Amino acid sequence: MDQRPRLSDVAERVGVSPASVSLVLRGAPGPSAETRERVLAAAAELGYRADRTASLLARRRRHLLGVLLDVRNPFHAELAEEIHVAADRAGYELVLSTLTRDRDEARAVETLLDFRCEALILLGPDASDDELGRLAARVPCVVVGRMSRGAGVDVVRPADDVGVDAALDHLIALGHTRIAFLDGGRGAVAAARRRGYRRAMRRAGLPAQVLPGDHTEQGGIRAGRLLAADPRRPTAVVASNDRLAVGLMDAFVRAGVDVPGQVSVVGYDDSTLAHLAHIDLTSVNQDAPAQAHNAVLAAVSRLDGGRTTASEMVLVPRLVIRGSTAAPGNVVPPGHAPPVTSLPS
Repeated sequence: MDQRPRLSDVAERVGVSPASVSLVLRGAPGPSAETRERVLAAAAELGYRADRTASLLARRRRHLLGVLLDVRNPFHAELAEEIHVAADRAGYELVLSTLTRDRDEARAVETLLDFRCEALILLGPDASDDELGRLAARVPCVVVGRMSRGAGVDVVRPADDVGVDAALDHLIALGHTRIAFLDGGRGAVAAARRRGYRRAMRRAGLPAQVLPGDHTEQGGIRAGRLLAADPRRPTAVVASNDRLAVGLMDAFVRAGVDVPGQVSVVGYDDSTLAHLAHIDLTSVNQDAPAQAHNAVLAAVSRLDGGRTTASEMVLVPRLVIRGSTAAPGNVVPPGHAPPVTSLPS
């Protein structure tokens, strides 16, 4: 049973109407200075806290944005934090619904709809354009991180081909010619990065080698074990995300394969994992704050501005160079890793 103090309890303690208490707690004009002091003192004594859910339900609009994210993805966590900041500035609250091992996109989206969110921000969804179109017919949707054509949704995404190009240009400039791509699986984001790799390798006149993966650390570990045992392994690997890259490096460490001395590794997302000193991963940065800001702006412009046409915002990623890449066969001595720099894509 809920024993929390209610607005009526504060009103009874002070001897005023609940409406007067509500005005004081909202900072609205009307009550005298003395009444304000008494109400605030009573609320503090009783430990009263406003019921945010009840307040939202009482309004004609809820000012709730729903966010779909993969709880296992550190870049999604970074995006969610930035979306919180942007939504708060716009006067909106968030409801987060997560993908897990046993919870798929459809179920996570239904949770957001059950909360009656006014708009949805979907981080890297794997749903088809048809499925996204049906969802957008029910509620405004912003897709973050991938392309979507003709679905009636707003899109905020990085130019993945530019990001992959930057990674390959860096490795080729170092002297690598045998560069493999560690794939992310069947999802839309993985497909875009895989296409970017194949196009860039064709332009460079180099043979492409796509290794199976699934955007998880375990996928990187499996690929790393196979490569560690292969004497003809590539001298560099571009991974479809940082989680794959970290798993790959873990398998290499355990097998005694030096990074970057024997194999250079590049990730994608520039997540918090990439920044850690013992990982020191060269990675493609997607500018999470800009993605979050533009995603919230797209949702709010529909809800508050009345915009009805779909929009697309494409952001230019950049490569952040750290110690996981070097010239082929060039073992970097401890303490002499290249400085962190950013290359324009």
